[in-house]
Amino acid sequence: MKFDHRDDIIQLTPLWEGERFDNGRPRVSEDVLNRMRRITLEEAWGPLWNRGYTYQFEGDFKMIHPNKTMVGRAVTAVMVPKRPDLHETLLNYGHEQEGRRGFFNQWVIDTLVEDDVVVVDMFDKIHLGTYVGGNLSTAISTRTKRGGAVVWGGIRDNQQIVEIDNINVYYRGSDPTAIGDVTMVSMNGPTRIGKAICMPGDVVLGTPSGVIFIPPHLAELTVVQAEKSQVRDIFGFVRLKEGVYSTAQIDAAWDKDLWHDFKGWFDNDEAAEPYRHLNWDKELEEAKEKSGPGGDVRL
Repeated sequence: MKFDHRDDIIQLTPLWEGERFDNGRPRVSEDVLNRMRRITLEEAWGPLWNRGYTYQFEGDFKMIHPNKTMVGRAVTAVMVPKRPDLHETLLNYGHEQEGRRGFFNQWVIDTLVEDDVVVVDMFDKIHLGTYVGGNLSTAISTRTKRGGAVVWGGIRDNQQIVEIDNINVYYRGSDPTAIGDVTMVSMNGPTRIGKAICMPGDVVLGTPSGVIFIPPHLAELTVVQAEKSQVRDIFGFVRLKEGVYSTAQIDAAWDKDLWHDFKGWFDNDEAAEPYRHLNWDKELEEAKEKSGPGGDVRL
């Protein structure tokens, strides 16, 4: 077996058609990541759930910064309890054949780049299961700039980590012991985090409610649908305050007149400016079809 192997990563992520890192990990664009930082958990969850991705969220975490959103590309790892023969074989292989230094957790962190998030299955181990402490969290901060870590296990040095403002860490518990009695069996492969599954290159969206892992080939679609929901809500709030529509009209499928009103507002109101990259052709065409023969959605 090989750690962080390009051919394996490409094989496991065939639906991604965009740019990749040298190791084959999908590289979702910085633009999509930046836009992802403005959406909510529920807005990200809906498009995934509706497409059959029903095991992408896990909420049973503690958080270093409970009110801080975290977004980045996943770098995954799987740890198992230590078995001496397997442990020595894999540790020696990494050192001698792949030129890696230190312990397994250091191998992963040494590969991080800007906007990465470490996602590690520590099989819920906390005592002797502290994947990061103050030093490695500082390394994550330096390398990722805005990323962080999702650890299905423990951390240590919480008082030091909480002083690192530019990253977040999601974890199961704290312990003063260092990491021990564990072996890494996978790096940048499929990784289970509680009820969820994460793949290398997934977009990790960490929120106050928990973490959702967004497949890279669905990342832009997820952002677009979230942004459309946001800007329609902004319009709806405006018109409700003005008394133009009832909540039933805003919450139901919009007819052609309501779409006409929205599109005029969208094209001209300052509040819609951040969303003007969005295209509404599909929605307008659907409204036109529903309006019946001769129906029209004026622009």
